[in-house]
Amino acid sequence: MQYLVSVIDDRTGSATPEEMAAIDEFNARLRDGGHWVFAGGLAAPSSATVIDDRDGRGLVTDGPFVESKEYCAGLWIVEAPDLDVAMRLAAQGSRACHRKVELRPLLG
Repeated sequence: MQYLVSVIDDRTGSATPEEMAAIDEFNARLRDGGHWVFAGGLAAPSSATVIDDRDGRGLVTDGPFVESKEYCAGLWIVEAPDLDVAMRLAAQGSRACHRKVELRPLLG
């Protein structure tokens, strides 16, 4: 099963060199353990564009769809056989990036 691990932060690009090294090591462990699917950091919410074409009018607005102090600053998608393994991986990711993370299973 695949899980989304969202990194929660109140700043963008705030990782220290030590945190980046720890993240790189964690990513390598994910790959070596067969848990790696994808990972990436996200630009600031102010760079977001919201597109709503539900009625065919193509409404486009700048900025995030929700105003919040904290937001998703990055993510991992991991492969894990069960929730216990996914929670262990999420805890390791939290330690590596020194941020809170949110764990959610992908539907599928």
